[in-house]
Amino acid sequence: MTRQRPVPETVTAAERFAAASGFTKSCSREVGRLLAATAAAKPHGVVAESGTGAGVGTAWLHSGLGPAARLVTVERDTPLATRADDAFADDPRVRVLAGDWRLLVPYAPFDVFFCDGGGKRDDPEAVVGLLAPGGILVLDDFTPSADWPPRFQGEVDELRLFYLTHPALTATEVLTSPGASAVVAVRMA
Repeated sequence: MTRQRPVPETVTAAERFAAASGFTKSCSREVGRLLAATAAAKPHGVVAESGTGAGVGTAWLHSGLGPAARLVTVERDTPLATRADDAFADDPRVRVLAGDWRLLVPYAPFDVFFCDGGGKRDDPEAVVGLLAPGGILVLDDFTPSADWPPRFQGEVDELRLFYLTHPALTATEVLTSPGASAVVAVRMA
């Protein structure tokens, strides 16, 4: 039996906060471990997140953050952003912004970008444009599809297809649980 690393305390604290506040859109632990691994792959990188929420994804990214890396995350719900800012106030590598996802633009290009909120659907081309060459993009909350092109609710999933076939990206879909998948893409140099 394979043993996984323990869940970081910052993650369990964020999960407790999410549960107490009724926030139900946090990433799963499977996606969280993927986020920690992508952040760890860029130990000197700029890591970004759109959609801080209750801070669960932020905490997973933080758990993989190298000593020379920086993490910037944005949340449009000001009370949630304030809570996340408080949770990471002791770490100067972490910056929490309150507002629209476009507040991330001045911090780009990103070596890792977990696009879980704004941008993913409303401006996917801009999302790709925020990646550094070799930058890793993670998008979760997809339903696995055995079809090509991928389908969701009987229709071609145009959003997923956009990221999987974008000419500037090398991308794949990763099963994160039996009923969920994530698109992981790397911006070509």
